[in-house]
Amino acid sequence: MQCKYGFGKTVSMTFDVALARTTEELQKEGFGILTDIDVAATLKKKLNQDMPPYRILGACNPPLAHRALEAEPSIGLLLPCNVVVREDAAGKVQVEIMDPNAVLEMVDKPAVHEVARDVRQRLERVLNAL
Repeated sequence: MQCKYGFGKTVSMTFDVALARTTEELQKEGFGILTDIDVAATLKKKLNQDMPPYRILGACNPPLAHRALEAEPSIGLLLPCNVVVREDAAGKVQVEIMDPNAVLEMVDKPAVHEVARDVRQRLERVLNAL
């Protein structure tokens, strides 16, 4: 998966294993999970709609977030980095990651672009480890 705002891939594991492994690999790169949104459960509860498992993880690397906030105090509008673990209609599991370069290029500050490149490299390593 490659688009203007993210990158990802199909993984050969169950949804639960992919969710756990993605979280572990994020931790290895210094990211904690600030939010964990269970989209499927929310849609079932609020709309009585069924869908395959779909989770949005809000990943944050505190030292990198701090650098970005120092360079641009309003950057919190674009944080944290969203990581999606989902099962598609065919039963395949996808891991998709927001591209920090795409999102943070809206900010016209070289220090923010530097942080975005660092974050992107770390997130690529996460995806490659899966």
